[in-house]
Amino acid sequence: MASGHAEPYGKEGLSLEEARRHVLKTITLLDQPIALPLNQTLNRVSAEAVIATEAVPGFRASIMDGYALGQARQPKIGDRWTIQGDSAPGAPFHKPLGEGEAIRILTGAPVPDGAGRVLPQELVEADGRQLKLMQPPPEATWIRSAHEECAPGEILMTSGVRLSAARIGRLAACGIATMKVQRKARIGLLISGDELVPIGTPRQAGDIWESNGTLLEALLANLNQSVHERRVVSDQPASLKQALQELANTCDVVVSTGGVSAGTSDWIRPLVDELGKVSFWKLFLKPGRPFAFGNLGKRVPFFGLPGNPVAAAVTALQLLWPALQQMEGQASPEIFPRLKVELADPFPRRPGRPELARARLMVNDYGSLLACVNGSQASSRIGSLEDADLLLEIPADAETLEPGTLLWAQLLRRSVF
Repeated sequence: MASGHAEPYGKEGLSLEEARRHVLKTITLLDQPIALPLNQTLNRVSAEAVIATEAVPGFRASIMDGYALGQARQPKIGDRWTIQGDSAPGAPFHKPLGEGEAIRILTGAPVPDGAGRVLPQELVEADGRQLKLMQPPPEATWIRSAHEECAPGEILMTSGVRLSAARIGRLAACGIATMKVQRKARIGLLISGDELVPIGTPRQAGDIWESNGTLLEALLANLNQSVHERRVVSDQPASLKQALQELANTCDVVVSTGGVSAGTSDWIRPLVDELGKVSFWKLFLKPGRPFAFGNLGKRVPFFGLPGNPVAAAVTALQLLWPALQQMEGQASPEIFPRLKVELADPFPRRPGRPELARARLMVNDYGSLLACVNGSQASSRIGSLEDADLLLEIPADAETLEPGTLLWAQLLRRSVF
């Protein structure tokens, strides 16, 4: 079903970069930020700046086990000090140290006033209350400052930042107990097709088990997003129209898979045009050509992903995910880092559209980064996604590529911290 929106963007469709710019230009921030305990904010986006109220650790602390010396000058072999006591975490030594005095100190313990440095315990010899330096001392003082982690009034985090494990850990160390964060988008997922049957049920000739919904829901979960409502609907215009309307009423964004091409049973695009507007369709990309973007009503963004599962997953990563991050208020939507890799094996192809091929990242004995393509790159073959670390960026005019060819690739592995 042609909708008349392809020609303004050319016969081949938009490039991926043009499509992403168009999508992000139209996406607006969700409202209604919420306050949560810090331990419930992982992968949320901050809704306001966080300011430190006091210094952390708030006292000078020893970086290692050893002896704090009551002097600022650099000691030398043979110097001696009288041991005055001990300082441990939670049990500090409360008196200042004078010249020629020292205390036994543990890692993380407060360093008393008058102490200028800590000597590692393996460099000294202690005999009763006497301490003697036996080996050349380091230049380092082995004392961390009272505001090493933060100072009063320091901005710990601006708004629009996604809370990672490391960021949450630092906020906890700085005494932050609650955070105001942005609301996550409620995603409505619509899967269309007369041939689809639920997994776990028998198939008739020509039927396929419905897998796109499961694949996309799992993919979105890996990207810290969740599907609010998921429907599987046959290729009947009345049923599809009702599903689109109902999802638009209960969700912040509606995502479909299938039904956006130009076949006689592809009803999604004309229905979206009837209920709202299709802004563009078709991508100059392989896999992912039959992609549509627009809105339902005036406010709900619509993403029409291709019906083939790999094409649906790839376009979701490239276009839907950045949009979801922007809806959630992330100031700089995360993109996959790019790196240069060598092809490990020949890659047969014909010139045509730019391609994002799925590959595994390997390292050879010389430290070179290699890309091993995951078998057949058919957009219907979900197996090409298994263990994929890379999306190889193959130029439109490239023909069969030989081993050793250098290519840019998007690195799919994500940060731990």
